[in-house]
Amino acid sequence: MLENCRNARERWGGVSELIDRWLLSRQNLLIIYSDLAAISEFHDDDPDHGERVQEFSEQLVDYVSAGHFEVYEQLLREGREFNEKEGLKEARILLEQIGDSTEQALDFNDKYLTPDDLSALADDLSALGEALVNRFEAEDRIIAILHEAHRGAAV
Repeated sequence: MLENCRNARERWGGVSELIDRWLLSRQNLLIIYSDLAAISEFHDDDPDHGERVQEFSEQLVDYVSAGHFEVYEQLLREGREFNEKEGLKEARILLEQIGDSTEQALDFNDKYLTPDDLSALADDLSALGEALVNRFEAEDRIIAILHEAHRGAAV
């Protein structure tokens, strides 16, 4: 029994750390987003605005990529290992919803890769913010159904 506990901790303890790092990355993304959203008027010739947009875009792409290529895969694997059939079914639906915000995030990044026209930035940030709220809710739900539901057994 002790050996099984050790194996579970070795196997799934890393998932908790991965999620914790990822959620910290989300928090940092939100801080940068809030700083940008607080700017009342963007100017193309203000280098600080362009730098802030690029920093936000980098954080956004890193966060989205980590979700798709690290976190979701680990959560799905954990769900399969614990035979969470209903949880996996719900997670797949949620992941489809998350896909929409991924497209929006990548489009935002592409548009502002070279931040030489910031005239639509406030509107684009607002739309992206709404998509991110929905994304974060879906991600939190996936964590709840595939990790938190059996965290004691997994960690």
